Amino acid sequence: MLLHVRDVTKTFPGTEAAVLQGVSFDMGAGEMLALTGESGSGKSTLLHLMGGLDTADRGVVAVDGTDLTPLDDVGRAALRRGTVGVIFQQFNLIPSLTVAGNIAFQARLAGRHDPARAKALAVRLGLAEHLHKYPEQLSGGQQQRVAIARTLAPQPKLVLADEPTGNLDEATADVVFAVLCELVAETGAGLVLVTHSERLASRMGRRLHLRAGQISGQISGLLT
Repeated sequence: MLLHVRDVTKTFPGTEAAVLQGVSFDMGAGEMLALTGESGSGKSTLLHLMGGLDTADRGVVAVDGTDLTPLDDVGRAALRRGTVGVIFQQFNLIPSLTVAGNIAFQARLAGRHDPARAKALAVRLGLAEHLHKYPEQLSGGQQQRVAIARTLAPQPKLVLADEPTGNLDEATADVVFAVLCELVAETGAGLVLVTHSERLASRMGRRLHLRAGQISGQISGLLT
């Protein structure tokens, strides 16, 4: 079991209603899962809990057998360096580093930098001719490809993607999404995708739909 979420509840200070209310599900290694729902339904909050970016008020979130609940900030950061990779809608690249430096950054932190793998990722993502450039010299689609390469370079077991193509046009989004799914599948990692796009969600192996902080529907057996 790669991901175990059980009876998770989360409320933010100053709000009366819980953002998440007793959410439970499991996910196996190699599985591709879409999280869908309207804005405010709790999708991004749930993803942040799975990535150790926030903590639940109640319940259990375990990744690859590690319960995130007792981990401190240092422990959760270590989890994100090696076991969990996170891709955001905002690219969050380091402006002072070249494309090559950005791709290597996460893997170096994890002690897993492999120049051959970094180069292979750059080639697969169409970045081989841009390794010497800086983020400001790239298009939005190219920057998101760098962010994907940076996340995948340490070979995480779980990849969390929060609207990773939200800032891209539809054609570019489809290409970037397809390459992301291919690369994740090749490593055997699991992928959780938060998306508003029915088009992208339909290409995942399974979908959980959130409504008002609860799972209101589950669809499996979709085309990947």
